[in-house]
Amino acid sequence: MREIVLDTETTGFEPETGDRIVEIGAVELYNHVPTGKTYHQYINPERSMPQEAFEVHGLGDDFLRDKPLFAQIVDEFLEFIGDSKLVIHNATFDVKFLNAELGWSKRPLLPKDCAVDTLAIARRKFPGSPASLDALCRRFGIDNTSRTLHGALLDSEILADVYLELIGGKQPDLVLSPVRQGGGSEGGDDNWRPQRRPEPLAPRITDEEKAAHAAFVEKLGEAALWSRG
Repeated sequence: MREIVLDTETTGFEPETGDRIVEIGAVELYNHVPTGKTYHQYINPERSMPQEAFEVHGLGDDFLRDKPLFAQIVDEFLEFIGDSKLVIHNATFDVKFLNAELGWSKRPLLPKDCAVDTLAIARRKFPGSPASLDALCRRFGIDNTSRTLHGALLDSEILADVYLELIGGKQPDLVLSPVRQGGGSEGGDDNWRPQRRPEPLAPRITDEEKAAHAAFVEKLGEAALWSRG
């Protein structure tokens, strides 16, 4: 199962009033394990950066001026996410912006059920408790000391750890892929069964250890467990 943990940074809160995406970061998970594959892109929003947004992520006009437009990176982005389920903290916000950008680029929109919302999971699991990314890091003991400003890729990497804790830990399914005798793994092979070793393992106990054990059992008397046939 492939999932993409994703985060965006924007110029504000509403694409309908002209706000745009300025950064996308994404991390690939396969069977709930990070693969090391990531996607990261800064984007020229074709507008000035409001001071309030700059104070959140630190991405200013001078830095973004020579970055590509969303329309120039959209195909590469769509290729990376494919049809995988997205994992997003406050998914409504990010999907709203992604679909606005996709619409302006004349690309198909993301479906309504494209994302798992970790904010909703956290609120269901810990009702009444803070559910921000920083609060969840504190709850799960996840190191986020490098998060002095919001950054899409860093936040995605942190969110991947938070997501795995929310769904039950590093290996939530507790399923190991069986290895067939001919080599290779078949995660969905229900016919696999453990086989007897072709040759038993050689005993590792020494003669001295056998003698010491026999002497110990003899001292216990006839009622000792080892004396029962």
